[in-house]
Amino acid sequence: MPLYTTLFRSGTSLAVALAIAGCATVTKPTVNTMPVTQPQVSPTLQQADFKGLKRKVAIARFSNETTAGASFLLDGKGDRVGKQASDILAARLAETGKFILLERADLDKIKDEAAIANLKQSQVGADYLIIGSVSEYGREAVSETGVFSRNKKQQARARVNVRLVEVSTGQIIYSEEGSGEALSEANTVFGVGERAGYDTSLDDKALSAAISKLVSNVVENLMDKPWQAYLVGEQGGLYIMTGGKAQGVKVGDQFAAMQRGKVMRNPQTGLNLELPGTKIGTLKVVSQAGQGDNEISLCQLTSGSLRGQALDKIIIQENH
Repeated sequence: MPLYTTLFRSGTSLAVALAIAGCATVTKPTVNTMPVTQPQVSPTLQQADFKGLKRKVAIARFSNETTAGASFLLDGKGDRVGKQASDILAARLAETGKFILLERADLDKIKDEAAIANLKQSQVGADYLIIGSVSEYGREAVSETGVFSRNKKQQARARVNVRLVEVSTGQIIYSEEGSGEALSEANTVFGVGERAGYDTSLDDKALSAAISKLVSNVVENLMDKPWQAYLVGEQGGLYIMTGGKAQGVKVGDQFAAMQRGKVMRNPQTGLNLELPGTKIGTLKVVSQAGQGDNEISLCQLTSGSLRGQALDKIIIQENH
């Protein structure tokens, strides 16, 4: 074969290959995850005039109950996934600003530090306990190979379960399951393109997404009971009421002072129930003091009488 023919054919083949490669699209690795995790606020908290009593909440236990969580390589205190889930849930609840969160998982460390500082701790009990577990936690890798291209996907999944327990009765008042996933994808064409390594962050994103889905409903159920406050004293003719700006209380608001109803035991369920109270007066907020979780409101009695009444037997409710 003449030399110029060989060179022509070789040049043509090279040109075709370069043309095809030039037309190929190289896609950089993309990560498809759940939306950026922001505190999900329940519909109740979105109300402009919402008044909410801050519930005292503690996360009693959040464990990893998956097969990997039972590995002999981890001891009783090596549940890293469970601790991570507990921290994420605590952060989401704290971001709402509507709860008094009490530490339980690392309470021993707090006690040790208080002892070093010679501080006397006042123990505060929770109204509700949150108990949860990670029931699914894993990932899979899938490769799709074409004639000229290759697509590699990494997908992480997580599933969590939580339940709310009312401390005063031990009753489970709510339970829910949430799931989340995160996806990483990378493509190559003709061997050209970026290759996806093992993305360890996908597991964390999937777990965070699963817990974030639960937060709104957890908040809604924690805030389900009607708002109420208490009288803690009297000064200068004004009554001192618990709660302030953080709970939606404003100067000028009026509330009903209610004498508590009788507490009875329900023979059908074995649970205690409180009979409806009796309105004995109306209070108007004239000023406020304190900050954070220790806010108070100073109230003037505008109708009725609290004379001779034990203040710890009076509850304050919205005036209807």
